[in-house]
Amino acid sequence: MEQTTKPAIRSMNKTTARITRWLHIYVSMISFFLVLFFALTGITLNHPDAFAFQQKQITKKGQLDSSWVSETLDTAQIKQTAILQYLRNKEKLSGALSEWVVSPQQCLVSYKGPGYSADAFINRSDGSYELSINEAGWIGVMNDLHKGRDTGKKWAWVIDVAAVFMTIVSLTGILLMVWMKKKRLSGFLIALAGVLLCIVLYLICIP
Repeated sequence: MEQTTKPAIRSMNKTTARITRWLHIYVSMISFFLVLFFALTGITLNHPDAFAFQQKQITKKGQLDSSWVSETLDTAQIKQTAILQYLRNKEKLSGALSEWVVSPQQCLVSYKGPGYSADAFINRSDGSYELSINEAGWIGVMNDLHKGRDTGKKWAWVIDVAAVFMTIVSLTGILLMVWMKKKRLSGFLIALAGVLLCIVLYLICIP
């Protein structure tokens, strides 16, 4: 019975090791760019001042049809769709609509996207508006993609998938050490040292 069990266990171990190795290699390759992207943007996020030169602010003034925002109109009667389409087309705005606020004196329209924001303040008395556009450059775009800020729900799924891939790569890497008899002890000791180093760095660096 024992002789029959041992080959079965060895076969199962080999199969598990083969599957783990396959997962580690191919998930690493599939997620290579995502892992590299989040690693590099971790550096750019940590040094925002170094890329401040890419940021720019643009201020514009314009005029839209005053009847769309007349002070005599109730909030529900204001031509929101016409206003949004006009600003998109006229000012070439990008990003998603993030805010629409109506007060007795003015309307506020805000668009936001990765590394981008645009705010229009519309005077209800005459339809004039002031537009402020902030662009953070391509580094700002990447930083916001890293943080998932103003990127929408679909990109949030990309971040989740990237996190799952990184988790799989990390765990399969640890599991592979189990089957490397000659390097198992030293490998786990190094991994433990890495954990302790992170704890020490936290205690030293964080006030």
